[in-house]
This record gives sequence, C-alpha cells and structure tokens, in this order.
Amino acid sequence: MEALTDAQQELYDWLVDYIRTNQHSPSIRQMMRAMSLKSPAPIQSRLDHLRRKGYIEWTEGQARTIRILQDTQGVPIYGTIAAGYVNIASQSAAETEHLNFAGLPIKSGDYALRVTGDSMIEAMISDGDMVIMRPVQDPQKIRQGTIIAARVPDGMTLKYFHRDDNLIKLTPANPNYPVQEFPAEEVQVQGKLIGVWRDFLD
Repeated sequence: MEALTDAQQELYDWLVDYIRTNQHSPSIRQMMRAMSLKSPAPIQSRLDHLRRKGYIEWTEGQARTIRILQDTQGVPIYGTIAAGYVNIASQSAAETEHLNFAGLPIKSGDYALRVTGDSMIEAMISDGDMVIMRPVQDPQKIRQGTIIAARVPDGMTLKYFHRDDNLIKLTPANPNYPVQEFPAEEVQVQGKLIGVWRDFLD
C-alpha cells in the first residue's frame, strides 16, 4: 500500500481508534475537532487520499459510513511474562512484531505479552497464550480481582490484583502457587488484561 503523509497517518490512526471504540464512524465535525482544524476542507482532502491509497472506503451521499479497509496498527508484542514464579520478562526484538487480534476491542496503546508458566490456568490462561493488555493510567482505580501485569522487584508477573491498605497481594489462579505480597511502592502496574489469544494451530 502507498505510504501516508504524517497528516494522513494522524487522521487514519484516530479513525481506527474511534471506530474500534464506538463501532461507527465519526462526523466531519468530530474529525475537525480531533485534528484541531477549523475548516472541513483539509479533512476531506485527507479522507480522499486515504480512500485513494486503499486505507478506507465510504458510501457516497451517506454520513458516517467510513470503513477501515486495512488496519495496520495491530498490537505490538512486548516479549513474555511469567504466569508462575516471578522472573525477568523478555523484551528483545519481539518489540518490533505486531499482530492483529480479530474480534477483540483493541485500542491504541494496547500491547501483547506471551505467557510462560501455568499459575493462571484456572483463569483460562495457559502457557504459550498471548495476553492483550491495556496500560493503566491510575493504579489507585484498579478494581480488586483484576488480572494485571505487574513489575515487582524480581521481574514481571501476571496475577490477580488485590490491595490491602499499603500491601499489594498478587494472587495466582492455580493452588500450586503461593500468593505474593509486596509493599505498594514496590509494585508497578504495567497493564490490565483485556483479552486472551490462543493460536490453536501451534
């Protein structure tokens, strides 16, 4: 596909995120606001280029009918995470790899990690699965029992999150593993689980 200019890419990325979230296309006025433009002409020009280059399509004469033809964002894979005893997560060349996860409510900023270990098997997360995570803006608002990716003193781990005053408990979904407890200041929440992907062809 033909490459996009920076302005076209900015609008395309915003359209992908908006349509993923809202399940319908935005109005021209919404696009103008998002791109900080006061005239519809630049939006229409960018849309025309996106259609000509094969990134979007719409139905002539009908509002809010923009469709994404080629979602190139995908989800970056940031290595592996331990669903077992804590170890150091791998974040090597895998950072350049992207996958598209059909049917999942992906947003910009989401990322994937490949699971190693079996401490979350009762949560239907097995060794080799891919977990799709969403960055957490405010760890204070995480609900009890949310599955999170957390950085602790020894590395990264995938567990249920529980807060008890200034103590964070990271609970496995496998009785063969212990609950891990850390002072809150030693736990950095990297993301919360939004989906699990299992490739049955592996």
